[in-house]
Amino acid sequence: MSECGQDPGMLSIRDAIAALLAASSPAPRRQTLPIGKALGRTLLQSVTAQADVPGHDNSAMDGYAVSLADLAETRRLPVGSTIQAGARPSELLAGNAARIYTGAPIPTGADAVVMQEQCDAADGYVQLPSDIKPGQNIRRAGEDVARGSTVLQPGRRLRAQELGLIASVGVAEVEVAAPLKIALLTTGDELVPAGRPLAPGQIHDSNGPMLAALVESLGFTALTPRHLPDDPALTRQYLAEAAVGADVIITTGGVSVGDADYVKPAVEALGELGLWKVAIKPGKPFAFGRVGDTPFIGLPGNPVSVFVTFLILARPLLMKLQGIESVDAPPEFPLPAGFTVERADRRRETFLRTRLCERNGTLWVEAYPHQGSGVLSSTCWADGLVRLKPGQTVAEGDILPYTPMSSLLCSH
Repeated sequence: MSECGQDPGMLSIRDAIAALLAASSPAPRRQTLPIGKALGRTLLQSVTAQADVPGHDNSAMDGYAVSLADLAETRRLPVGSTIQAGARPSELLAGNAARIYTGAPIPTGADAVVMQEQCDAADGYVQLPSDIKPGQNIRRAGEDVARGSTVLQPGRRLRAQELGLIASVGVAEVEVAAPLKIALLTTGDELVPAGRPLAPGQIHDSNGPMLAALVESLGFTALTPRHLPDDPALTRQYLAEAAVGADVIITTGGVSVGDADYVKPAVEALGELGLWKVAIKPGKPFAFGRVGDTPFIGLPGNPVSVFVTFLILARPLLMKLQGIESVDAPPEFPLPAGFTVERADRRRETFLRTRLCERNGTLWVEAYPHQGSGVLSSTCWADGLVRLKPGQTVAEGDILPYTPMSSLLCSH
């Protein structure tokens, strides 16, 4: 056994992810899209500002534009003009204030804007306060973004705020990655689609629909799930066919060492298998390799194992293959446990399905009472995962790392 109790025959989660990322070279298909169609896509170009932002000195407030030189002897000035947002630049009349609105260009000669709440206007005049500072409430041209500067680098997943920034610097379309096309294959003769009656010994296939939804939720394209029969020749055939039209293949089940586990030898016959034992619970039989030139991910068969290993192991790999530059570990928040764990798994890191609860104004995490790898209802009850190290037991009140499910189900 290793120093931390982990089985030395299995990869740690950290080492497995590092191996997956190191073995993967993104080569996404490229598209040029108008920014209105680019939400959620991965940027494949640098974005350079075509204009200063803001494009001119403008007012940050509704108020009055003044020259401090005109206030040397009086705080009461006539209001000689009104400047609306979108108006052409103008000149401040000597000895006058200008009524100005938010976003309007600062008139030549003005060096401050006084917000209207600090002024007293009546009969064409405005009474101004005594504490006016040069440059106050003026947004200078280019203070946000300077023309010619690079505002975004390749590899960023585009959210609403990035699209707004791109538009603000005058860029109308961008080069992005086309969504990965992911072939989904489930295994096991006991599986039948939902809606069909079950014969003795059969169960409904939950992995196919769940995986398709997980893939789509991350912004990728899920090809229609296909079922692999427990037949070695057909398994090789279906995998070869999937490799032709997909960017990535994901299977569930069939990657262990049972007599009916045909996926592992089929992948080895058609390409290569890189790793297939990871110290993760639920999970462990996780495979990665290639079918021909197409990346292959083999997930376990139990539905909770599929859910957890997809989020923890497959998700970062898919993000890199999509061209996302920075694949960060999901955040972990230290929170007290509202449960106990007396018997630890000494070989694997364990991910418990948990959710937040409040006790006397303090956030705690509680664990679903049944943590089996076939208890899919636990994933619906939970709003996050708690990670336990190999050999770790839990007493109530222990501080544990909690990861919100929302951070695992997002595409950035």
